[in-house]
Amino acid sequence: MAANIFFVGLMGAGKTTIGRIIAKHLNKTFYDSDHEIERRTGVSIPVIFELEKEDGFRKREATVIEELSRMQDIVLATGGGAVLLPQNRKQLMENGTVIYLRANVQELWQRTRNDKNRPLLQNDNPRKKLEQLFAQRDPLYREVASIIVDTGGQPVNAIVHQIEQKLLSL
Repeated sequence: MAANIFFVGLMGAGKTTIGRIIAKHLNKTFYDSDHEIERRTGVSIPVIFELEKEDGFRKREATVIEELSRMQDIVLATGGGAVLLPQNRKQLMENGTVIYLRANVQELWQRTRNDKNRPLLQNDNPRKKLEQLFAQRDPLYREVASIIVDTGGQPVNAIVHQIEQKLLSL
């Protein structure tokens, strides 16, 4: 089984929820790159976006992903946009098994529509923004993924079981 497991996917796909459970089941240390950035900076992701814009946030994210992906025996839930930078995609693919948690836009919208901690969705048409993000990022998630799991309409335990079975067959 892979030493490191990295979760990618859009916001609301379940990366943190599923990642925590997988880490516990496999006795690995769990990290969430967004939470790690907040811990290091002492401020929330929306504040970083406000002060440094998306570019500043992506630089911080790249540093955290580089450091965490070089660790051993971890499960990492990345931020939804982590795959945008080529160096992040390279780090993830070279240092572990990448799992793309995929959900359709309607499902993601249902999960994120009331979450004020999603800076990219704080606009006049957040559903349309999710559609744009999906169109832009889905090919990148597919590029890096060793495993793709559709999280739509399934209970968490079923998704976890499916992932564990796929990891065993690698």
